[in-house]
Amino acid sequence: MEFPAYRPRRLRRTSALRAMVRETTLDAADLIYPLFVVFGKNVRREVSSMPGVFNLSLDQLPAEIDELKSLGIPAVILFGIPDTKDEAGSGAFAEDGIVQQAIRVIKEHDPDFTVVTDVCMCEYTSHGHCGALDEHGCVMNDVTLEMLASTAVSHAEAGADMVAPSDMMDGRVAAIRAALDAEGYGDIPIMAYSAKYASAYYGPFRDAADSAPAFGDRRAYQMDAANTEEALRETALDIAEGADIVMVKPALAYMDIIRRVKDEFGYPTAAYNVSGEYAMVKAAAANGWIDERRVVLETLTGFKRAGADLILTYHAKDAAKWLEEG
Repeated sequence: MEFPAYRPRRLRRTSALRAMVRETTLDAADLIYPLFVVFGKNVRREVSSMPGVFNLSLDQLPAEIDELKSLGIPAVILFGIPDTKDEAGSGAFAEDGIVQQAIRVIKEHDPDFTVVTDVCMCEYTSHGHCGALDEHGCVMNDVTLEMLASTAVSHAEAGADMVAPSDMMDGRVAAIRAALDAEGYGDIPIMAYSAKYASAYYGPFRDAADSAPAFGDRRAYQMDAANTEEALRETALDIAEGADIVMVKPALAYMDIIRRVKDEFGYPTAAYNVSGEYAMVKAAAANGWIDERRVVLETLTGFKRAGADLILTYHAKDAAKWLEEG
């Protein structure tokens, strides 16, 4: 058998050669670290289903930001856990809400560090759904838009650099864009959770944020895992309404969606490496079944290869350390 003149193994022979022809690069600057903030003092409470992830009180945030900055991680996304909840989720848009206070603490400590905020109602409503409910227990889309817009404006007022609506209400990007512009925050970008699926991978997050629905589920407003074309329609709507960055969530089982979104629109694209994906890796590593470092870096590189420009991940700290070590 005669071999062709081109032999791919020639460029795999040494680490230097492999690096020279590497098509995809992963850097700490690609990562956004999720933070769960709570009221109280000296709170650093590990999430039982997410080893290495903590609920943090406001006084813990400066040290956390210093660590992230030292690792080259440029941004956090904030999720708030209020002391009390009500039907209207009023803690989401309260001037002294937990996220609003967290933004101020971070910005006072380091004005240049980038703060992104999750905009949703599920952590704040007593029923755990992502908006206001009607008498039948269904989320009212247009009423919820007003709540989301108020929340986004309150985050901008507190000093947020970017808002990220995750609720999957129809028209929420337009509502938030209009509200921000009307209040003089036209420069605040929106990172839209554009293709957010009703996924089983969210379980550990709901432990961390105390946001599990009190009844039913979220399939009436989050996407069906079987759908691809719908993801493109959702993304097109968000871009038309004013989104600056679009997101696919979850990431691991949806890399085909990341690729299609990137190819179709060419927009800055984020992938959310969600809590269940993180927890599975941690559990397997704890049992000695996998090499955690190699699996994490391979997975994050896969998201980049699929088309993600940004990755929201609980692995961010470890990944940044491993990348620095080479």
